[in-house]
Amino acid sequence: MTRGWEHISLFMYCVRCFFIFLLIQQSLTETGDLRPCNETEYYFEYTECDSTGSRWRVAIPRSRGSCSHLPPPARGMDCSFSCAAGEFLEMSSQQCTPCAAGSYSLGSGLRFDQWDAIPAGFTSLASYMEPGPPGEDGQACNNSSWTPQGVYLESNRDDCTVSLIYAVHLEKQGSVSFTYQYPDNNIFFEFYVQNEQCQEMAQADDQKWIKVTNNGHWETHMVNLRSGTNILYWRTTGILVDRKMVKPVLLRNIQIEGVAYTSECFPCRPGWFSPVMGSSSCQPCPRNTSSRKGASICDPCPPHHYSHEGWAECKVKPPCSQEDYFQIHTACDSEGKTQVMYRWLEPKICVEGVAGAVELPPSGTREPCPPCNPGYYNTNDSTCFPCPPGTHSDGTLSLACAACPAGTEPVLGYEYKWWNVLPSNMKTSCFNVGNSKCDDMNGWEVAGDHVRSGAGGTDNDYLILNLRVPGFKVPTSLAGMMGSEFGRITFNFETICSSDCELYFMMDVNRKSTTVVESWEGSQKRQSYTHIMTRNSSVSFTWAFQRTNQAMDTRRYVGDMVKLYSISVTNVVGGMASSCRACALLSQAQALQQTGSSCVPCPAGFYIDQGTNRCRECPPGTHLAGRHTYGQEACVACGPASRSDKEHSLCYSDCSFSMTANNRSLTFDLSALSAMASLTIGPSFTSKGTKYLHLFNLSLCGHEGKRAAVCSDNVTDLSTKEDQGDQAQFVNSVNSFICQSTIIPADGRGFRTALSSQSISLADTFLGATVDSVLGGVNAEPQRFPKRSGDVPDIHFFYRSSQATASCDQGRSSVITVRCNPGKPEQGELSVPSSCPAGTCDGCTFHFLWESVSACPLCTQDDFHKIEGACKRGLQVTLYVWNEPKLCSQGATLPARSSAPCEAIALWLKVSLGGGAFVAVLLVSLTCYFWKKNKRLEYKYSRLVMSANRECELPAADSCALAEGEEPEDDVVYAQKTTLLGKLMAIANKQEGENSESVQLKSSQSERWVWS
Repeated sequence: MTRGWEHISLFMYCVRCFFIFLLIQQSLTETGDLRPCNETEYYFEYTECDSTGSRWRVAIPRSRGSCSHLPPPARGMDCSFSCAAGEFLEMSSQQCTPCAAGSYSLGSGLRFDQWDAIPAGFTSLASYMEPGPPGEDGQACNNSSWTPQGVYLESNRDDCTVSLIYAVHLEKQGSVSFTYQYPDNNIFFEFYVQNEQCQEMAQADDQKWIKVTNNGHWETHMVNLRSGTNILYWRTTGILVDRKMVKPVLLRNIQIEGVAYTSECFPCRPGWFSPVMGSSSCQPCPRNTSSRKGASICDPCPPHHYSHEGWAECKVKPPCSQEDYFQIHTACDSEGKTQVMYRWLEPKICVEGVAGAVELPPSGTREPCPPCNPGYYNTNDSTCFPCPPGTHSDGTLSLACAACPAGTEPVLGYEYKWWNVLPSNMKTSCFNVGNSKCDDMNGWEVAGDHVRSGAGGTDNDYLILNLRVPGFKVPTSLAGMMGSEFGRITFNFETICSSDCELYFMMDVNRKSTTVVESWEGSQKRQSYTHIMTRNSSVSFTWAFQRTNQAMDTRRYVGDMVKLYSISVTNVVGGMASSCRACALLSQAQALQQTGSSCVPCPAGFYIDQGTNRCRECPPGTHLAGRHTYGQEACVACGPASRSDKEHSLCYSDCSFSMTANNRSLTFDLSALSAMASLTIGPSFTSKGTKYLHLFNLSLCGHEGKRAAVCSDNVTDLSTKEDQGDQAQFVNSVNSFICQSTIIPADGRGFRTALSSQSISLADTFLGATVDSVLGGVNAEPQRFPKRSGDVPDIHFFYRSSQATASCDQGRSSVITVRCNPGKPEQGELSVPSSCPAGTCDGCTFHFLWESVSACPLCTQDDFHKIEGACKRGLQVTLYVWNEPKLCSQGATLPARSSAPCEAIALWLKVSLGGGAFVAVLLVSLTCYFWKKNKRLEYKYSRLVMSANRECELPAADSCALAEGEEPEDDVVYAQKTTLLGKLMAIANKQEGENSESVQLKSSQSERWVWS
């Protein structure tokens, strides 16, 4: 089968050659009357390669129809053939020929190193992957592009996605390499390759994502390419969430290998030259020289003209001005004197002695040198030397190094506050992005009480100051502290700027990669900044100052500077001692058995007793805080609702809380909220339409104080995949109680996965939990959230991050407000204040509301009540129900439903009815009795009256009328009515005889008794 395909391919090749021959013959016939072509009127090209790897060389006229008799086609060189570097394929002879002086060749490759304009074949495309919110300008990225800057190509500085695209066809497997600067991880930089069908070729993550570089340093990235069409993409996306601008990516020296042949050499660009034949590259012209395109030598500048390295032309030197010189402080001489001197900037590009030119100021008066730095002593020749081990000095000229007293140890570190000369472990340098080689200049200059940025070569130079620290060692007296701090660096500085200057503070751990810790833009008042080291490793601290990030040929901002007044680093291995610190002593028996230092490390959680200098354990509920362990006051009480761990190194919450409210004890079990929770806020859009989210990871209690929330930068993880050691973890992940990351969704810019960057810690230390709104100077500001509906109070968990930032000099703080809400699940729901959609209103204090049924207190017997049913069929049912609304969880459970035997009428009801019936019968009986007695009395009274009337009839009755002149004996006659009590008494006082009673009658004459 293989041989059959070979025959078919050979047949097709013969057919193609036959048709080419016919076309050439037809062309010769049509132009038979034209004159023969000379060698300058045509050129040679190869036909496309066939399946056997063969091709033909054919002549093509430069102007069709102008001449005839072109050379006949000839068999060309193999498709895999290529010339060596510095040579090109001369098509007439089909032989490799060396390039002439003033030109270069890569042989089988292409190189792009001239960036006065974007070279032919390159395209800069600003893509807008996803529209922003309604009303957003869809054309916001039209002006974003890669910009040529002479010796390099600069990416966009905004938050648009811009791609640099180049398509190349390779006849064989090759590669692409490029030199780049990528100093800012707030811009995503990726390189990938597609085939002719726009399908992305398989690439490892470390090939796709480019590694971040140090400020001012160039790195090279190389990727292998397959034969055929390769479409190369350099893509950048800036993330301007809390920043005004990102630092751009810079590209230079793009080189592609795998092209079949090069038929001509490339001339050297203006300002560069190639002195010999067969060169594979060109060299920049030195300073004060220039050249034109294709030069083999550089021409010197005329008098009073100047040029920088790689310039195509010389410029006239202007008159000297104040921007052309700077001042320095001389080193101390043998007499201990120093003075201010002035020097011209190098290279000197100004002219003295002409109209308008300034003179170099005279040197200042000689002044006494500043004292030595702490930990150093002065010699007779005014030179400062470090104190011997075990001794200390405050650095004054009058005191030599003194041994530490018994029971103390030297406090080792670096403390620099006098700047007569740079310490031996500090270096200064100058670096320019445009490669103008300011390396031989001092980036920083000492100035007595401070060290400040130097002049540099141009205004966009990086002026670099470096401090090398070999490592950190916790002193013996602090061995009982089990915190994460191994040391700290503190420096005092200010910046004075009239342009867009920027100061970077960076560090390089274990010589792997430099990370920007903090940066400051524009003028900054004098201030201090502290960074805590949480890992014990060698580190290089770097301060880089740039006056402006715009390339300029002239000096405008020489007066812009940064002043660094003092630098202090603690717990340095091999450092100098400025003072002594008390330590724990050996017992007498131990001292006799051990030689050397009498100081011993205290166990974890022990302090040094001031009276005995012996180790004693901190009391329960306290932890070792601060940076000393001397005295019991070093043991600081834990905050409310927190406890100390076994080592007394920190205080933590066990996710429980107790309090008393309204004469009732409330107990909360928040263990259901102990797992890490996440909150995503957004989406938000930048001014250019970039979609981003804020991701917060929260760990309410941690794991016995260990911070369980982790935020990672996955772009940096991908770009540094080979560095999976301690450094990668140190740079790319953040462990905290609360951390934040900025997320770019996969659909927001066309990335395969969501990108995470700018991970920061918001809460390193747990302060305590309380229902009060203020703790440790942190305000929970409960008014930012909706009011709670029930009587259960909110619990505020307070945290602090001690790492200071440019905007938060006291570090960040956070508050998680835990609220009882029976309508939420056990894991709860997180939210931020509506007035602060990013979780913070000032950038320094973050607020979160965590609502959950698990945040309700444990249920007790006070949270339910009993309901008794009616007695039915001799049984009574008892039920227990929760009080409404139910504001508790877990804890006590409802008692089970119960039933008990019962009677139809209750005992109390029986007693009540019986008593009522007895009273009623008694009242009826008494009523009947007294009614009967009353009737009898009325009967007797009526008989008595009748009897009295009969007696008046027999004798003559006295006249009842009054005689004339007769006065009545009584004015008023009262008829006395017998009361019920009187009747009873009368009954009780009866005389003999059952029917005998006495009745008292009143008359006007006398009293008379009538018996019946």
